[in-house]
Amino acid sequence: MKHAVVTGGAGFLGSHLCDYLLKHDYHVTCIDNFITGSPDNIAHLKNNPHFNFIEHDVTKHIYIEGPVDAIFHFASPASPIDYQKIPIPTLKVGALGTHNALGLAKAKNATILLASTSEVYGDPLVHPQKEDYWGNVNPIGPRGCYDEAKRFLEAMTMAYHRTHGLKTRIVRIFNTYGPRQRLDDGRAIPTFMTQALKGEEITLFGDGNQTRSFCYVDDLIEGIYKLFLSNYVYPVNIGNPIEMTIKQMADKIIQTTQSKSPFVFKPLPIDDPKIRQPDIALAKKILNWEPKVNLEEGLKRSLDYFKRRILA
Repeated sequence: MKHAVVTGGAGFLGSHLCDYLLKHDYHVTCIDNFITGSPDNIAHLKNNPHFNFIEHDVTKHIYIEGPVDAIFHFASPASPIDYQKIPIPTLKVGALGTHNALGLAKAKNATILLASTSEVYGDPLVHPQKEDYWGNVNPIGPRGCYDEAKRFLEAMTMAYHRTHGLKTRIVRIFNTYGPRQRLDDGRAIPTFMTQALKGEEITLFGDGNQTRSFCYVDDLIEGIYKLFLSNYVYPVNIGNPIEMTIKQMADKIIQTTQSKSPFVFKPLPIDDPKIRQPDIALAKKILNWEPKVNLEEGLKRSLDYFKRRILA
């Protein structure tokens, strides 16, 4: 069996990636320090003989015994509520953690895929966002710790590729949702879903007309794996190009949950992007990938999970 290492493997995306790799006949070593991940996300894998868990902070040297074929570097806080609370660990995992993950890939001669983000585009002046857009980022704003950590991650990845011939892949992940998102994640869908199910006010920031594009987690993970198998070394957008306003998403969740929760409007956070939509032409061309799960189906699957969590 091939051996894959997933940093941040107990997080929302990392745990789904561990599941996917195990189903594709990998032995998986998951590394996490639970700063934002949860043991609950990997509890179902505890007795799987092909799954190994190491509790470790990847900003410190990573040691893995034996051969490693694949590394997926997903360790990082990923929601504004998290990375604004812990900006220094966010910067450290993007810099030191990336350096250590790339060093492990070099030592093991492994292919490494690193998780970047649509946040590298900042509050974009180009719409939709293509991979050749350099972004509009405020490096000293409250979101800068995450945006610049990921921009640094991309720069270091390309430096390792060009200097050492490392087999690298970079995925720019757009808004993703699905089971295993934390109830207090702070991002739109888990927040709205939790508020609606509890009968609380639905919190909208600004006028609710800022846009996002929401991709169901299963589609995202498939796209990431296809990118890993490719030979393409530059960043690739993976996300759902169907754009909608935050208020439209809130309306959808009210409809899905049959909630009577009212809306409450609060000031827009500093540097919150007004628009966000991936151009996925490159993913379609080189990976033959595009999302398949429609919003109605994705929200239904997510609703089942959130109901269980809230009632637990």
